[in-house]
Amino acid sequence: MTTIMRKSVLSVAGLAFAGGVFAGPIAAHAATPAVDAKPVAVAVQSAAPKPQGEQSHISLNDEQTANVKAIIAATKKAGLPERAAVISIATSLQESKLENLGHLGDANDHDSLGLFQQRPTSGWGTPEQITDPAYSTTAFLKGLKQVDGWQDMPLTDAAQTVQVSAYPDAYAQWEQQATDLVAQHWNS
Repeated sequence: MTTIMRKSVLSVAGLAFAGGVFAGPIAAHAATPAVDAKPVAVAVQSAAPKPQGEQSHISLNDEQTANVKAIIAATKKAGLPERAAVISIATSLQESKLENLGHLGDANDHDSLGLFQQRPTSGWGTPEQITDPAYSTTAFLKGLKQVDGWQDMPLTDAAQTVQVSAYPDAYAQWEQQATDLVAQHWNS
């Protein structure tokens, strides 16, 4: 085969290939019936996560209610949203039933104190500091802010990441009461 003839055959083959590539998709779409497509707006509503599992509830006395208000005030002062207060209150409900506990002697879990049962030997602060509701809440919130994605994770996971409890799933049972308490006291 001469060089001229070889170039001619390759040129024709190249044109056929190029025509197939360019005409193929166009021809395929031409055979498809047209669809009257209109843009659709989809509303995505961000709702608070639903509480996990069976829920617990306790009646609060004046001291416990004052501690709820102290947790909410510390949360607002830290510039955090209501979800942070819900996580904090649920954690305190589990840890102390919202009671600012001092040293409980033999019933104490190590040297745990206060609303969140924080331990001086674990670096949470002095006994005087962690039995101050504003201080202990601020310390808890500082830990919470260090948890990536805490706003969107299940409450029990966020609380457990901060608290490192022997009972990691126990926080979930207080989510509904904590949510209700924040709704009741956030704007009061």
